[in-house]
Amino acid sequence: MKKDVLQNYLKITIPAKSMNEALSRSVISAFISQLDPTIEELCDLKTAVSEAVTNCIVHAYRDEADEGKKLIYITADITKGGAVTIRIRDKGCGISDIEKALTPMYSGSSSEERSGMGFSIMQVFSDKLTVRSKPGKGTTVSISKHIGKAYAEN
Repeated sequence: MKKDVLQNYLKITIPAKSMNEALSRSVISAFISQLDPTIEELCDLKTAVSEAVTNCIVHAYRDEADEGKKLIYITADITKGGAVTIRIRDKGCGISDIEKALTPMYSGSSSEERSGMGFSIMQVFSDKLTVRSKPGKGTTVSISKHIGKAYAEN
């Protein structure tokens, strides 16, 4: 089977601040709009990105004192076949047990405000979710989704 050809991509770096969670959703929304997604597809990706960015803000840099080092790196690409892959990466504390972190209701935060559903939500709203992490080095969350109309045309 022929591998899909890269059609477009983006790369942004934002400070890990809560005000940038909405920015990340808007940027991804604008980027994938070229595929003419349905409202449902658009909302799915915006929700998954929102959860991933929020995880970076809340968990990745909890021990980091230098505000200038708290960054979130977002890349996204679209293949000619209508597949979108979004990667949200941080250089924070990392996750020591990814399998445990992917368990619904698990939270690495001691705060009672956290539901522990972030990864579960990302899984529901994507076709494929991959999490790579190294303690002390950071985490990369990859969210992949086929956009129906563009995917069906190929």
